[in-house]
Amino acid sequence: MMDLKPMVYYLGTALKILKPGEAEKIKMGSFPSVNELLKKTIDMKIPVYVCEASKRMLGWEKVELIPGVKIVGAATLNDLALDAGATMWF
Repeated sequence: MMDLKPMVYYLGTALKILKPGEAEKIKMGSFPSVNELLKKTIDMKIPVYVCEASKRMLGWEKVELIPGVKIVGAATLNDLALDAGATMWF
């Protein structure tokens, strides 16, 4: 991984694909499904963070998400971005 320490941070409505069964529904052409990419990311021990404020914005007090993701406070994104050598946003 070229000495990089990648991390993934989900916020907003993107959290919806982290509910069990949702990522399997997203596949485009011959590209791997979102589920396959998420599984590979988690298997590689790349942290996958979920924004607590976004969870609340969606009205989810309690929600079941796929195993391997960690719900963190919104300020975590600021800390990660400020400490990062580079960021990418989609």
